Amino acid sequence: MGVSSGKQAAGYAFEAAEGLKSGQLTAIVSHPNVSVKGTAGSEKFRQELRTGTGRGQSQMSAAEMDYRIPRQRMVREQLVARGIGDARVLEAMGGLPRHFFVPEAFAPTAYDDRPLPIGHGQTISQPYVVARMCQMLEARPGMSVLEVGTGSGYQAAVLYRMGLTVFSVERLRPLYMEARERLTSLGMYNVRTLLSDGTLGWPEMAPFDRIIVAAGGPGIPEALVDQLADPGIMVIPAGRQRGTQRLVRVHKENGRVNVEDCGSVTFVDLVGKCGWSQK
Repeated sequence: MGVSSGKQAAGYAFEAAEGLKSGQLTAIVSHPNVSVKGTAGSEKFRQELRTGTGRGQSQMSAAEMDYRIPRQRMVREQLVARGIGDARVLEAMGGLPRHFFVPEAFAPTAYDDRPLPIGHGQTISQPYVVARMCQMLEARPGMSVLEVGTGSGYQAAVLYRMGLTVFSVERLRPLYMEARERLTSLGMYNVRTLLSDGTLGWPEMAPFDRIIVAAGGPGIPEALVDQLADPGIMVIPAGRQRGTQRLVRVHKENGRVNVEDCGSVTFVDLVGKCGWSQK
């Protein structure tokens, strides 16, 4: 089911998705027999997933080893086992120090299967949700992607490690500054960040091959649809009630916009001119 690109923002807001009953559209579901798909260069990573070991471990400090083990377990048990099969997503998340993107007090639980607070009323999504949304983009290296809601910078780092050209917008100055510092310290100088209202996108850099939104609003902002390339894909949580959304994938092709419902999710509010008002 889809909606015409001529609809207003309120029309995008769920004439196509919110009224659907469970099961009316094919959702993204976990698969017990998923295989990791990839090209040359992925075999070493798959071997580490199977054995929990990897080259160079003897040169790591005890602290680094303490985090590498739960990170590999996270990929095996939370991602692969639940249907994530995109090798670029798995390699990106398997190589990133997620504990570096959370407050120090939460570092020991950074690889747990749950979201964590990062301050200012915001969270870092649980690993599976990050992986699922990145996989839903169906992105290829070299594509441009707009991320709305930089947060801690973790998802931007995943997208960067997937080989994408990343543009990320954050409305909260403290998170924006902290994320920039983290990304720079990891050598991700090419991740471009902007302190602004993410619901308005980044028109100067549009169009974007892919758009990913890390907060839930009352609908799909028309500004983001306009800035999505044709063809292009956007992944966004949206719903008419705060704190309860449907995860939808927006396909734009040949001037038409189709919305695919991919199940229930819970995200922090998407605040801005084309989202929720500040509480």
